[in-house]
Amino acid sequence: MTNAHVVVNKPYSTVNVQLQDGSTYIAHVEDVDMKSDLATLRINKKNLPVIRLGKSATLRPGEFVVAIGSPLALSNSITSGVVSSVSRHSKELGILHTQMAYIQTDAAITFGNSGGPLVNLNGEVIGINAMKVTPGISFAIPIDYAKEFLEKAQKRRKKDKGQRDTVPKKRYMGMTLLTLTPNIIFEHQRANVIPLNVRNGVLVWKVIYGSPAHISGILSGDIITHLNGEEVHHVQQIYKVLETSEILQITFIRNGVVRIVNIKPEEID
Repeated sequence: MTNAHVVVNKPYSTVNVQLQDGSTYIAHVEDVDMKSDLATLRINKKNLPVIRLGKSATLRPGEFVVAIGSPLALSNSITSGVVSSVSRHSKELGILHTQMAYIQTDAAITFGNSGGPLVNLNGEVIGINAMKVTPGISFAIPIDYAKEFLEKAQKRRKKDKGQRDTVPKKRYMGMTLLTLTPNIIFEHQRANVIPLNVRNGVLVWKVIYGSPAHISGILSGDIITHLNGEEVHHVQQIYKVLETSEILQITFIRNGVVRIVNIKPEEID
């Protein structure tokens, strides 16, 4: 299991997986939930070691945790910290397309940690590393939510192909987005990450390689300010337009320069 934005962000694709011993396998992306940013992978390998899943419902602020991943391609790295909040609701972060309460921690979660486990001192996974907003403020998906995702994924795999074909196709651009709330804008402007003239918008957190967004030239760190000529204030605006529009005109800011691109979303099952 990993983050959806770590893989191709759509089912039935393949990625390369490298195990700790250096062996590599072709992994098939079996299930993807773009709203929760979770995905499952399967490789042709048996008798692999497993890590025990804990319970995020019993987590308490102040507990020590360890984030495991490969930040900046440095494999098998760990960072440590404490749980700052056990229930930071997605709406507080400006993420309106999901109803999730994230685990907030000061353990560093950066590029490469995404999709890795957040582990307690008992060696149990209590979260899936998701994103860092500012230094000292990172977020993980609670493991209880991930367990529900696994149960639903198993039920979906039991459906026959004919049933899957009746499900309406969805459009996707291949971006993970974060609403720029006033607090986030202020913190990033203070750190000279966001231009001082930005008052609204959505931050492009991650772009999937080969996706429509990537092909159009969108990069991580871009700030989307307008969609089809209308001001963008939260992520939900983009997802709502995505449901019905075949072409999206994106106005964004990169390094203080305003740019405009057109994105043609891809349909997926």
